[in-house]
Amino acid sequence: MSLLTDNTWAGTIFTGEWREGRGGTRSVLSPGSGDTLAEIGFADPQDVAEAAAGASRAQKEWAAALPSERAAVLRRAGILFQQHAEEIIDWVIREAGSIPAKAGIEAATAADECFEAAALPTHPHGQVLPSNVDHWSFSRRRPAGVVAVISPFNFPLVLSIRSVAPALALGNAVLLKPDPRTTVSGGVIIARIFEEAGLPAGVLQLLPGGADVGAALVEAPAVRIVSFTGSTPAGRKVGEAAARHLKRAHLELGGNNALIVLPGADLAKAASAGAFGSWLHQGQICMTTGRHLVHESLHDEYVALLAEKAAHLPVGDPATEQVALGPIIDSGQVERIDGIVQRTVAQGGTLSAGGTHEGLFYRPTVLSGLTTEMEAWSEEIFGPVAPVIPFSTVDEAVEIVGRSPYGLSVSILGDVGMAMTLADRIDSGKVHINEQTVADEANAPFGGFGDSGTGSRFGGAEANIEAFTETQWLTVRSEIADYPF
Repeated sequence: MSLLTDNTWAGTIFTGEWREGRGGTRSVLSPGSGDTLAEIGFADPQDVAEAAAGASRAQKEWAAALPSERAAVLRRAGILFQQHAEEIIDWVIREAGSIPAKAGIEAATAADECFEAAALPTHPHGQVLPSNVDHWSFSRRRPAGVVAVISPFNFPLVLSIRSVAPALALGNAVLLKPDPRTTVSGGVIIARIFEEAGLPAGVLQLLPGGADVGAALVEAPAVRIVSFTGSTPAGRKVGEAAARHLKRAHLELGGNNALIVLPGADLAKAASAGAFGSWLHQGQICMTTGRHLVHESLHDEYVALLAEKAAHLPVGDPATEQVALGPIIDSGQVERIDGIVQRTVAQGGTLSAGGTHEGLFYRPTVLSGLTTEMEAWSEEIFGPVAPVIPFSTVDEAVEIVGRSPYGLSVSILGDVGMAMTLADRIDSGKVHINEQTVADEANAPFGGFGDSGTGSRFGGAEANIEAFTETQWLTVRSEIADYPF
């Protein structure tokens, strides 16, 4: 059985069955070759309203299913992700411009997310509460109802499934809107997997579309929770809209993540970590190393090593070539990246490597001679750019890191004791000592604060149960209580 070759999904949306959407169709293009990979269906706000109502009906029966039944569907989904890994990897390479290793991480992580979620139905979902009243008192977690998941293009499969899987496992229905540029990897594959895994019709629905569909998802009365992953400006709009409708919004947003190289660090290993952190998937990752703070005693040699790596890393279409970096997702993003680089150079920054592109293929870039006010240092670039500045004292490094409004991921390389002391002084959702900034595991809490979002709402039972359920207080007496009226 193949997930996608029968083409029943082509040009359609999924509402328990594959059908035409009112928004017409769109072409999915490969950023590497420019080829049309598929036609997908687009929903419109009326489709969303109907899907939300249908999901609300389907959710009640799904929530009433035995915990073992929900767990079994999630386990089957995980096995299917493993069985179809080769086909999934091929799609992620061609549709998202990912190198094979990164696409393989997505396929493996999708399976892991399902296996982790399969344990959620049988986790404790409440507490017995002490009470001065003559009754039993409990708090219990119950499914929220319908969850809207809005996911981006960069890690399309992972950033969809990490919300979809736990939300389903905990008894919710899900309306999924992936990025239109990666709808197959971020949506169609997931819908087909759960269709084959035996998820009841209507519990998961796929609604590709534009901003109007996203707005309709947030506004739909049946939707109680919105799980959004994307840029900080878009996340602010989603959070504001959700708040107007008194809905919870889990926002996992951008980052301008710092990698700190302490005095005495192994320079060769540090440069390797920095290169991987800045250039994996062309820097199109919220956890990308966007700022390199290097002790002044190591700075010049670090820049030279990083520039040498940049000069020798191959860039091209990962679907047809063995490369380290693939294409940027589209021309608009290339223009944004190059604009930041060129303006920073015009402000006095030094282009130590890269800074050029052919079409969507942007060379890995190193910028030095910077000040903290320059755009390449202060802004999230979301491209393969490594800005480097020196620091003289640990206090200075802490101050520079804390100056950013983002708080997602920080890496500290070097002496572990010094790094642990430094970690206690840094506000960040994640701190990695002697590892680079890009890391995610299905059972680990993930999230940031400040301009990076609303905290850890993904990863591990505690975060997922809190994210996708509501708390109910329940009391029980052996007989009806006596009252004075």
